[in-house]
This record gives sequence, C-alpha cells and structure tokens, in this order.
Amino acid sequence: MPVIECVPNVSEGRRAEVVLALVDAVRRVDGVRLLDHSSDRSHNRSVLTMIGEAEPLQAAIIALFEAAVTRIDLRQQSGAHPRVGAVDVVPFIPVADVTMAECVALARATAAAVARRFELPVFLYEEAASTPERRNLEHIRRGEFEGLTAKLALPEWMPDFGPPRPHPSAGASVIGARMPLIAYNVNLATDRLDVAKKIATAVRHSSGGFRYVKAMGVTLEDRGIVQVSMNLTNYERTPIFRVFETIKREAARYGVSVLESEIIGLVPAAALLSSAEYFLQIGGFRPEQVLETRLMQRD
Repeated sequence: MPVIECVPNVSEGRRAEVVLALVDAVRRVDGVRLLDHSSDRSHNRSVLTMIGEAEPLQAAIIALFEAAVTRIDLRQQSGAHPRVGAVDVVPFIPVADVTMAECVALARATAAAVARRFELPVFLYEEAASTPERRNLEHIRRGEFEGLTAKLALPEWMPDFGPPRPHPSAGASVIGARMPLIAYNVNLATDRLDVAKKIATAVRHSSGGFRYVKAMGVTLEDRGIVQVSMNLTNYERTPIFRVFETIKREAARYGVSVLESEIIGLVPAAALLSSAEYFLQIGGFRPEQVLETRLMQRD
C-alpha cells in the first residue's frame, strides 16, 4: 500500500485548546494515521506528523485548514519562528511504494483546493516549486506575514494558486513535496542571541557551513536561553552527531556550553543509530544488532 508522510507546521503553540482542535480535525479523517504532534511555546508553533494515501491526506489537510483559519489570527500571533500563514507549511514526503512525482502532484492538487476553498494565496516549494527561486522555503517566508501585502504586489511573487493578496488573518501557505528532514535544535546555556546567531552562521549551508543544514539563532523567552534551530535535510550526508559536535566547539569559543538538544516530530532510526555508533565508538556496528530492528526482519 502506498504510504505518504505529511508534516504540516501550524502557527500556534501556546493555546492548548486550539492545538487540540487542530489535532482532532485530522484524527476524524478516515484513512489517515496521526503519528505525532508537538508544540513549542517560544516558537509559537505546532508540528503534526501523519501518514496515509493521497486522497485521505488531502482531506486531512483541508480539515486542518478549516480548523486553523477560524482559530488563528496572525495579526495577534507572534513567536520566535518565522511564518507567513496560520497553516504555514505543508510538505508531502514519499515513504513507501510512492514516487516523488506523485507527491508533487498531490501537493499541487492540495494547494489548488486550499486556495479555492479558503481564498488564500498558496506557494509551491521544494520539488513542487514552479520556479528555482521558490524551492527554498526561507526565500518564500522572507518578510513573514507582516510583509505579505507588499511581497504579493510584486510580479515575481504572484502566488501559484489563489489571490494576489494575503488572507486577512491566515496570511498565505506554502505547500510542496520533499525528502525526509530532521527538525533538530540545540539549546545553549546562555541568553546571548548573538552567540546563537554566530553559531547558526557557522553551520548552515547558505553561509558556508554544512551542505544539508538550515539554521537560525532564536531566543526562547520563556526559558531565558537561546537556541540554534535547524533543519537537517540529508542526515546521511550530514549526520546529527557532526552538527552537534561542531556547535559544541563553536559555543566553547564564546565560553558557552550546550544545555541540551531536541528533536521535533519524528526521526529515522538510522539517524540515531549513527550517532550512537559515533559517540560510543562502536567498531563494525550493524543495524541488525539492535534487538527491535532484528525482530522486524525476516530470516
């Protein structure tokens, strides 16, 4: 059976009753399995992880928009994470017996349906992008919700679907198809935002760092610390442990220690196994040596 993963990011992480309503909207759709959901108060953002086939997933995203558009007003919302929409970004990810081309087709169909139903501008990104300039999410999100009116007035930023003006309260949305990524954050034992930003500059690809890392420095106001917030877009070529060790060394240059790291949503087991192999210095380690992995294999 084809399996597609979908990981919508929603611009609400503080009002538990709103997050619950969004989660319930997805859970009521037959044929969709909600694997995980998490919220962050400082980012004011929630991430849902679901799997299913194309048609049920599209229905679940429509239901999510229905719940979010009536409950989230970006004119009154703020947080550490940049955003352009109430339902900010919706990626479709091939998992089993499905191609990237099929996920691209699903992204385009979903974007058209969302724009039509909610009169909301939608951009396509990553593998579904209509132009090279729209592949990178950060380019589309630059200027955030507050800058959408001016951005959409530019000919080069006409939305792929929907009106050339933001929804009054829900802004816009970015929908696309991509390979799996890991949302990985490292929290620093300091409140110095300049340090987090310098470290983010050192590790992210766009400023000369690791090829498959996107990073930014943010303040976690509710905890009084700062964070290097990242997306790792290819954990095989740029593994978690390499990024973590580099951040530790960079932080030490400023007399700062790492408080902890965190993973948002789900993560492939292989990404964690490679980190265990590295830090424990296990020679000749094989994934089959993990009991649970071996139990799931056929002889």
